[in-house]
Amino acid sequence: MATIGELGEFGLIERLTARLPRGPRVPLGPGDDAAVVAAPDGRVVATTDLLVEGRHFRRDWSGPYDIGRKAAAQNLADVAAMGARPTALLVGFAAPTATAADWADGLYAGLVDECAAAGASVAGGDVVAAPEITLAVTALGDLGGGAPLTRAGARPGDVVAVRGRLGFASAGLELLTAGRDGPAELLAAHRRPEPPYGAGPQARELGATALLDVSDGLLQDLGHIAAASGVRVDVESAAVPVADVLGPDGLRHALTGGEDHAFAGTFPAASALPPSWTRIGTVARGTGVRVDGRVPEGGGWDHFRM
Repeated sequence: MATIGELGEFGLIERLTARLPRGPRVPLGPGDDAAVVAAPDGRVVATTDLLVEGRHFRRDWSGPYDIGRKAAAQNLADVAAMGARPTALLVGFAAPTATAADWADGLYAGLVDECAAAGASVAGGDVVAAPEITLAVTALGDLGGGAPLTRAGARPGDVVAVRGRLGFASAGLELLTAGRDGPAELLAAHRRPEPPYGAGPQARELGATALLDVSDGLLQDLGHIAAASGVRVDVESAAVPVADVLGPDGLRHALTGGEDHAFAGTFPAASALPPSWTRIGTVARGTGVRVDGRVPEGGGWDHFRM
């Protein structure tokens, strides 16, 4: 079994890029000093994330394909949360030279498939030797002529609504940490999130005043909307969708668990939201987030606080 060290930098690049399909929004893909990505709107939505082995993923818990899908999903969801449609992904891949080339193949297969689910393509990137696997992923998107959805537009009187799974990835992480082997649905959710990518553009069409993807926990992320908009967000715990599979701690997972990349937004009170969106609260004058009228303890994930 060949390693990436045996292939060498350019052999690895040739092996990986040969497997990358080029979508219609990428007229020039890997092979030159830079890719060319179409930007019909004239503006480009851009976001980037780092994933470090041992902190964001563990190879004994997740295979390379799932790691690739997760790495792509968390970036593509950020683009969709701006009300944009994802167009392209740029991937920086650092790994030990002893890493199996087949592992890299699986990683890129996951990246490609997640991009396909969002209507995007892997347009290029870089590879380098490093002591541990690290991924630097940049996603690009197109607004299609519309205004970007930010965190700063919520207004008193708006309703708060969510779309997508809440708490599944968090519950799956607890199961893996405890050495449990099920429920399989929760383990899979931690390994491979399923963002509803269409929620971003749909929210804009529905008149959303603010939007973000739930990456660090619902309460913490709603706190970002509250701070940016200068308002208070009031959440009704009984209205938060809690799946039975989450068990007795389901509400805690739904409120504070991250990495499902569901979408949370605010909408004018008169908005006719489709069934895919669940109303969970309202926006009022004030600051911060309240759950059933009380300030919650803890709110989600912070990379610099263990």
